[in-house]
Amino acid sequence: MLRKLLEPGDWFAPKRYGYGAGRPIAWQGWALLAAYGLALAGIGLLSRSDTGEALLKSIGLFALVTICLIFIASRHTRGGWRWRWGERD
Repeated sequence: MLRKLLEPGDWFAPKRYGYGAGRPIAWQGWALLAAYGLALAGIGLLSRSDTGEALLKSIGLFALVTICLIFIASRHTRGGWRWRWGERD
């Protein structure tokens, strides 16, 4: 299962305008977005403490999870991430 998940392929369509990935086009892309949402919800639940330390840990976890999402999405976007101007590309 893990080998199939890590196979090269396109999980996201490119954006028509701008930089980055568009919507998912494969089940792996949808699964990645669902896992990201669950991770953010979990971080939110864990950060309910009133201490500053919990807030700093939550910010760090949020940054780590977001960087992982961006890295994976950029490697699995059709045509890669680059600036697009719409129909001219």
